[in-house]
Amino acid sequence: MAEINEEAKWYVVHTFSGYENMVQDNLIKTAEKMGLTDRILEVKIPMEDVIEEKNGKKVVVQRKMFPCYVLLKMKYQDNLWHTIVNTRGVTGFVGPQGRPLPLTDDEIRKMRLEKIVVDIKVEVGNNVKIINGPLEGFVGVVSSVDNENQKCRVTVEMFGRDTPVDVEFDQIEIL
Repeated sequence: MAEINEEAKWYVVHTFSGYENMVQDNLIKTAEKMGLTDRILEVKIPMEDVIEEKNGKKVVVQRKMFPCYVLLKMKYQDNLWHTIVNTRGVTGFVGPQGRPLPLTDDEIRKMRLEKIVVDIKVEVGNNVKIINGPLEGFVGVVSSVDNENQKCRVTVEMFGRDTPVDVEFDQIEIL
């Protein structure tokens, strides 16, 4: 009998360079075709916004956070291993001897794979400290709040100027 882990966890799949999108599409199609949508719940390529300069203008572009890797949220089963590893463009799972090793809760939080609902009462005018992310340690004043998306705009002093930055609720602490 195949080993079944009933709780869905995140796993990392290694792909050939440039094949990430194709692997994501193929895994989604395979899950639908083989009736595995109850086992393979999510297929993600983590992206980040990066500012690049093109033709003298600054442009925001999306870049893969982890080139050559695709993340899967699935309920692991031994027969899934064969299906995923035999998908075109996949070189294997990240783990000992190519066997899947689930990501830890800390890794999931740091990679922002799942939305964390934070129960915090943020209001315009609150003094907050940024406790997570690239602006960790900065202190600022909340200038706007978006409760639906759990984000707020904080004005921090950077390089001698007041600079508005968007942060998520789990990145701040009310002072």
